Amino acid sequence: MNDLQDFDYLAANWAAVRARVDAACVDAGRDPAEVSVLPVSKTFPAEAVRAATALGLRRFGENRVQEIRDKALVLGEGAVDWVVIGQLQTNKAKDVARFATEVQSLDRLELAEALHRRLQQEGRTLDVLVQVKTSPEETKSGLPELELPGLLDALARFETLRVGGLMTMAVHSDDSEAVRACFRRLRELRDASAARGHRLARLSMGMSGDFPLAIAEGATEVRIGTAIFGRRT
Repeated sequence: MNDLQDFDYLAANWAAVRARVDAACVDAGRDPAEVSVLPVSKTFPAEAVRAATALGLRRFGENRVQEIRDKALVLGEGAVDWVVIGQLQTNKAKDVARFATEVQSLDRLELAEALHRRLQQEGRTLDVLVQVKTSPEETKSGLPELELPGLLDALARFETLRVGGLMTMAVHSDDSEAVRACFRRLRELRDASAARGHRLARLSMGMSGDFPLAIAEGATEVRIGTAIFGRRT
């Protein structure tokens, strides 16, 4: 696919998603301007991202650093802002430091140290969110809640990492209260961290299937893939 016409559907999908996010904000008594949408382009080709940029979108979430690198080489470095939302291995720090503008899945000190070293070499800084595990599912990754205070304190010494908030993934369940509890817990952890002196303005939580619940619990950003780009094959 090399023609933007192949992705005509993106404009309607994006408008529909933004309208649903705005409606969820109104239902929650919040200003829609408080909640941003991170389009998640994982598994979709660089041409899909290029078409999305024609709609005025610039930030895109990806799970795999390899995919960011491949798409960046097609689109050109600096053409978009790449956000890492997937679990990250320390051996990927080099590519993250070169290609990404943000990591939302920082979950351990070892990873912070690896990113810091590479960012120093690149002469860059990086926005980061700490991913916290608020779901009981073993398949969900993230920092255990009890370890959050210690990690936040330790991150203060890395001048290359700008810690702006927290991220989580809710339990995969039809029980809306169980899902909502995961989001509520992240907000509580953010508030507790603020009481300890850590200013964490951002809460990245909620995806295509559960973002209204996340918005009701205080999300400042929702990560939407399927509803924008379509189902993945």
